[in-house]
Amino acid sequence: MYITRKPVQKSPLFSLKLPFVRENSGSYHVKPASPGCPKMPVSLQLRGYQRQAITSWFANNGRGTLKMATGSGKTITSLAIACELYHQISLQVLLVVCPYRHLVSQWARECEKFNLQPILAFENLRNWQSQLSTQIYNLRSNSQSFVTVITTNSTLISDGFQSQLKYFPPKTLIIGDEAHNLGAPKLEESLPRNVGLRLALSATPERYFDDGGTQSLFDYFGVVLQPEFNLQDAIAQGALVHYLYYPILVELTEAESLAYLKLTKKIGRSLQYRERENGDVGDFEDNEDIKSLLMQRARLIGTAENKLTALRELMATRRDTTHTLFYCSDGSPETGHHSSLRQLKAVAKILGVDLGYKISTYTTHTSLQEREKLRCQFESGELQGLVAIRCLDEGVDIPAIQTAVILSSSGNPRQFIQRRGRVLRPHPGKERATIFDMIVLPPDLDRETIEVERNLLKRELRRFVEFADLADNSGEARMKLLALQKRYGLLDI
Repeated sequence: MYITRKPVQKSPLFSLKLPFVRENSGSYHVKPASPGCPKMPVSLQLRGYQRQAITSWFANNGRGTLKMATGSGKTITSLAIACELYHQISLQVLLVVCPYRHLVSQWARECEKFNLQPILAFENLRNWQSQLSTQIYNLRSNSQSFVTVITTNSTLISDGFQSQLKYFPPKTLIIGDEAHNLGAPKLEESLPRNVGLRLALSATPERYFDDGGTQSLFDYFGVVLQPEFNLQDAIAQGALVHYLYYPILVELTEAESLAYLKLTKKIGRSLQYRERENGDVGDFEDNEDIKSLLMQRARLIGTAENKLTALRELMATRRDTTHTLFYCSDGSPETGHHSSLRQLKAVAKILGVDLGYKISTYTTHTSLQEREKLRCQFESGELQGLVAIRCLDEGVDIPAIQTAVILSSSGNPRQFIQRRGRVLRPHPGKERATIFDMIVLPPDLDRETIEVERNLLKRELRRFVEFADLADNSGEARMKLLALQKRYGLLDI
C-alpha cells in the first residue's frame, strides 16, 4: 500500500526551525522586504488549521503534502511558508508548478499580495526564457535577492525550462499545485532533484488507478502532513459554505440500457476470469481490460440522453437563477473531440436558445483573456451561467458560484471532490450553495450481472451518500437515494 511513512530526510545544506506563529495574527517575523521579496500581507489572518499545517511542514524538515479541501486556502498557506523561509534561511527562489495556464494567472494574483513579482513561464520561450535566465544570473551574482517563477506542467518538462532548472540554487522552494498530476512518470522524472524544499498541494493527492504514481509523488514531495482538512472540517470552520443537495435520478433509454447491460456482462466475465487465474478478484482497477470497460460504461452514463430532458424540466422553473455552473461530460480521447463537446453543445442550446438563459461555454479552448472576461460577467450577474467541462475542475477560483448542476460525475473521486469544493467557496452575500446532481439509475439486470453491479455501485453510492450526509437537507437527500440502496441491498452504506 502506498503512503508509507519514510524516515524524515534533513536538508544537507541548512536546518529549519519551527516557525513562531502568533495565535491572533497571520504574521510571522516581520522583516523589511525589498520589492519582489516575500512579505506577509498585513491584513492576512491565517486560520488555525493553516498554522498547524505550516508547523507540520517545518517539523518534517521542509518536505510534505498538504491534503486540504478545495477552497480551504492551500495557496495562502504555501505562500506563508515561503515568507517564513525567506526570514529563516534567506530563501532565494519560489518555483510554483501548476497543471493549467489559467492557474498560472491565478497564482500570479495571489503572489502579488505577498509582495512577489513572478515570472510567468509558459507557452512561448521568447516570453519568459530571457527574463528567467537574467534573474537567475542576478541572483547568483548577488544583485537580486529573490526570484518567483510560476510555470505549467507542460512547460516544466520542456527542454527550455529543464536547461534553466540546473542553475536554481539549493535555497529554492518548489510548490506542486494540484500535485496529483505530478505523479505521472514523465512529470515526476522532470521534477528537480537539486531542490530540497518541497511542498505538494492537493485536496486529493492519491492518483486514481495509479498506486505507483501516488507513491512516487510522496517519495518526492513527502508524506501527507497533519492536519488533513476535509470538506466537513472546512464547512464547520467557515472555510467553505453550507449547501443543499438534490439528487436527480435519471433512467437510461432502451438503447442505452442494452449497451449498459452488454458492458456489465463483459466486466463480469473479466472479473470471473481474473478470479480463476489469481484465486480472487483483488483490486480490479489495476487491470487494463477491466478499466477500459469501466471507462466505456462511465462515458455511456455521463452522456445519458435523459439528462437533457431532466435539465430542461429543472431549469424551466428556475429562469431567474444566476451564478449557476453546469458541469457536462468531457468525453475522452477514445470518443473523439466532437463527441466530448456534444453534451456541452446540447446543454448550451437548451439553456441559451430554448429557455432564454444568458449563458456562455467555458472549455479548454477558451483563451485566458476570454476566461477572465467570462469570470467578471459571471460574477456581476451579466451572465446567468457557465456551461463547462473538465477545465473548471482543478484550481479555478470563481467563488461567486451559487448553484451547480452536475450532469456528469465520473467514477474518479478526485473530480467529485474538486467540483464540490469549487461550488462551496465563500463569497460576499453567499450564505449557502445549491447542488443538483444527476444520478443515472442502472437498468434492471439479470442474475448474472446484478452482483457485479452491486459491487460497482457500492463505490458510487458511498460518494453520493457522503455528499448527502454533509448537506443541510441531508434527510431529504438521503431519502432520495434510499430506493437505490434498497434495490441493491446496500443499506449499510
